Amino acid sequence: MAKLDKYTGVIPAFYACYDGEGKINRSAVRQLVDYYIDRGVNGLYVNGSSGECIYLTVEERKRIIETVVDQADGRLTIINHVACNNTADSMELARHAESLGVDAIASIPPIYFHLPEEAIADYWNDISSAAPHTDFIIYNIPQLAGVALSRDLYLKMLENPRVIGVKNSSMAPYDIQIFKTCGKGDHVVFNGPDEQFIAGRVIGADAGIGGTYGAMPELFIAMNDCLRTGNLSLAVEIQNVVNGIIEELCAGRGNMYAMIKEVLRIKEGIDLGSVRRPLAPLTGEDRELAKKTAARIEEAVARYGL
Repeated sequence: MAKLDKYTGVIPAFYACYDGEGKINRSAVRQLVDYYIDRGVNGLYVNGSSGECIYLTVEERKRIIETVVDQADGRLTIINHVACNNTADSMELARHAESLGVDAIASIPPIYFHLPEEAIADYWNDISSAAPHTDFIIYNIPQLAGVALSRDLYLKMLENPRVIGVKNSSMAPYDIQIFKTCGKGDHVVFNGPDEQFIAGRVIGADAGIGGTYGAMPELFIAMNDCLRTGNLSLAVEIQNVVNGIIEELCAGRGNMYAMIKEVLRIKEGIDLGSVRRPLAPLTGEDRELAKKTAARIEEAVARYGL
């Protein structure tokens, strides 16, 4: 499992970065990469749900991962989500990602049409074939994709030697246990739901990939350190604080990622723009909530000496 050691710890999901006209802002992408490196995260998950992937063009997604890889310059593990709602575009993004030397590519299942498991396996294997020298990670997020990864489908996918794990974002920690058992220890299971970072890790997840990590990476790293040193009581305490913050991030009328971007602008001076329609931008009331949430994060970081 030595080659999988790079897939450990805290891996934030990377946010889409826009300028004032809603176009990809490469300067902001570079700023965000540097912010994560400065905070000490283990890697980045690019062009996933937090990256608003389904609302970006193939070329936009290429520009984002190109900029991330260039700015990271080997200092972070880079996983690039390449799924589109057709196989050809997904394979194109997989080929492009491999040409950049990313550590892994990832993919949700096809959405909208409910396909049989054989067709989903073909979709994933076709994508993987376009990047034959790159690790492949399955992304299980049934609450958004509309289809859940079953034990049988995962076992089928593990026949592909490039499949090294699953990012599990279903809300049942039991799923993590199921997938961990399927791999017999020679693959990686990532905890997806941020609200159960501790529960997922305790039941078997090797690492975490999450959409709110970027707003408060210090707190997730602190929980990870607590797990490493066996201080479970402090880990649970921090998780409770984190969950209260997540509730605030979801409490506005605007989309959660719009809220997170505003929190980062307030806390770090990084302007990532808003979110792409049809995602809802912030209202005036949301901006006041973002100020409160930013202060709450800073208070927690100070409280735990991070």
